Amino acid sequence: MPRTTLTKVLALTCILALLLAGCGWTRDEQGIAGATDAAVKKITIHMMHVWPAGLSAQQNKLVSQIIKEYEQEHPNITVKQEVLENEQYKNKLKVLSASNDLPDVGITWAAGFMEPYVKGGLFAPLDDILAGAQLKDKFVTGTTEAYKVDDKTYALPIELNISPIYYNKDIFAKYSLRVPETYEELKQVIRILEYNGVAPVALGNKDRWTGSLWYMYLADRIAGNAVLKEATVKGSFDEAGLIRAAAEVQTLVDMDAFNKGFNGLSNDEGKSEFMNGKAAMYLTGTWELPNFTTNPDIPQVFKDQVGFFKFPTVDGGRGDIDSWVGGPGVGLFVAESSRVKEEAKAFVEYFVAKWGGVSVTSAGVIPATKVDTSNEELPQLYVDLLNELNNASNITLFADVQMKPNAAQIHLDMIQALFGKAVTPEQFAARHKEAVAKGT
Repeated sequence: MPRTTLTKVLALTCILALLLAGCGWTRDEQGIAGATDAAVKKITIHMMHVWPAGLSAQQNKLVSQIIKEYEQEHPNITVKQEVLENEQYKNKLKVLSASNDLPDVGITWAAGFMEPYVKGGLFAPLDDILAGAQLKDKFVTGTTEAYKVDDKTYALPIELNISPIYYNKDIFAKYSLRVPETYEELKQVIRILEYNGVAPVALGNKDRWTGSLWYMYLADRIAGNAVLKEATVKGSFDEAGLIRAAAEVQTLVDMDAFNKGFNGLSNDEGKSEFMNGKAAMYLTGTWELPNFTTNPDIPQVFKDQVGFFKFPTVDGGRGDIDSWVGGPGVGLFVAESSRVKEEAKAFVEYFVAKWGGVSVTSAGVIPATKVDTSNEELPQLYVDLLNELNNASNITLFADVQMKPNAAQIHLDMIQALFGKAVTPEQFAARHKEAVAKGT
């Protein structure tokens, strides 16, 4: 064979071999599968969240269910969960941010809580998936705005919350108590319960945001939501109505309105006082609805005892009984430094879309996305609170979420000091004013 012809044949053979190798072609099926698997990149997405199985059973199950379905649809992707209790999570997030080692996907709160992470370049913008086919126009109006900084969206909310006072209907019936509509009526309920040896209100104020709910509602009902919102931005906590609200907190403490040792108990420890039937009332967000409706680990006999009422109006106050403390709940972020950022964003898009539908029926969570519940059989407590949310005249975002981080920390510290009677209402106001004025 001539040299040129031999060269052409060899070249052709090499090209053919390369083509066959590149396509993963082999003579046996096992070889085909092996070549195909090798071509698919294995990816691990690390997710950190705040729903431990023991404390948030329904949310925990829902997260695991969504992850399982996602992994089935994306065999090359594994999602590893790290689950922490609320305050542990916040502390770890701070530690990880210092070394720019955030999880690929994590939980954040809105507004002031989120801002330093965004300003530090730690969260990735998510406007592209917000405008994508799965999520476009799917959110309840006003929910995503709380996660914007400089017109970019850095997290997607998955919950929408208001904060009712839950109460034990059996305890109320035992002492012939009516649901209070005014603050004076609430104080009378507290007096009767305390006289009969029943803790009127369950509270674990070691976490401090729990006590903040009481202050915020009193401030809203006495001074009005506009004054309260302005104070969180401008620091005008020395307004007369807001000082009176702080004084009323201490009046409740003097009345023994809260369970013993409340200032040294975590929220979960305080909540157990209500869950165990030792306390008659519990002020918290609708994120607790699963424990009162769908959680199979909670006895039905207890779930049947739980009702709710709006925080009562205060005589002479400017507040509206349909004004709530609440707002968008937690949201999902993607770390800007994630090595699998695009895959993490795709997972978040999938997660939020899935959560919106199944969180209602399987978890009893009020989602931040629009859901048609007209054809669903839902617990009455859930339906009633969803209707209240839809009819709210105002929703004031939690103070510690609204305020900038350092001011929020001062607010929380002062809340515990106020409940512990370590500061006067005037000192409480002055420290807030000073903290907000620093602008950090």
